Amino acid sequence: MLPVMLDPTRLRVGLAGRGALTLKRLEWFRKLGVSPEIFSDTPSAELADAAGDLILPRLPDPGDLVALDVLWIADLERHEAEDLFTQARAVKVLVNVEDDLPFCDFHTPSVVKRGRLVIAAGTGGASPAVAAAVRVRVEEAFPEGWADALEDIAAARAQLRASGATAAEVSADARDRLSAACLI
Repeated sequence: MLPVMLDPTRLRVGLAGRGALTLKRLEWFRKLGVSPEIFSDTPSAELADAAGDLILPRLPDPGDLVALDVLWIADLERHEAEDLFTQARAVKVLVNVEDDLPFCDFHTPSVVKRGRLVIAAGTGGASPAVAAAVRVRVEEAFPEGWADALEDIAAARAQLRASGATAAEVSADARDRLSAACLI
C-alpha cells in the first residue's frame, strides 16, 4: 500500500450508488468536509433524504467519468460496478468499489480527524473491522485538543519561517508547543 492524503479542493470526487453503503460513504465524506458529486439512478429513501438536490439522478456516464479524478462505488450489482469500474479506469479515474477488492485501486481507511490533523488507519482491504478498532485506539490517543494545538503551531510556523528560522528551530518550536499543551 502507498498511503497518500488527497486534497479534495484539487480533485473532483464522485460517489455512485443506491443504498446504505452509499449513505455511509457520503456521511464519511461529510465528516471530512468533502462534497462529492453524487450519482444515483434509484437512491434509497435515506440516501435521497441525506443527499437532497445534490444527487444526479443517474449513474455516471462517460462524460461524467472524464471529469472525475476519484470515484467510490457502492450498492451496485457486481456486473454494474465492474462495468463502471472498467469505464472509469479507461479514462484514468482511480476507483474504489466498496467491499470488492479486485475493483479497488485504493482502499478507504478508517479516519480520525482533529481539526486539520487527519490520521488514517488501513489494512489494504484485509479487514475493515481491524482498521475500525485501530481508529478507536487512535481517537483515545489523540484528544480534541490536538486541533487547537495544530492551529497554534501552524500560525507560529508561518511567523518563524517568515523571520528566517531554520527547519530545526521550527520543529523544536512545534515540539515545545505540543509539550506545553500536554499532548506529548
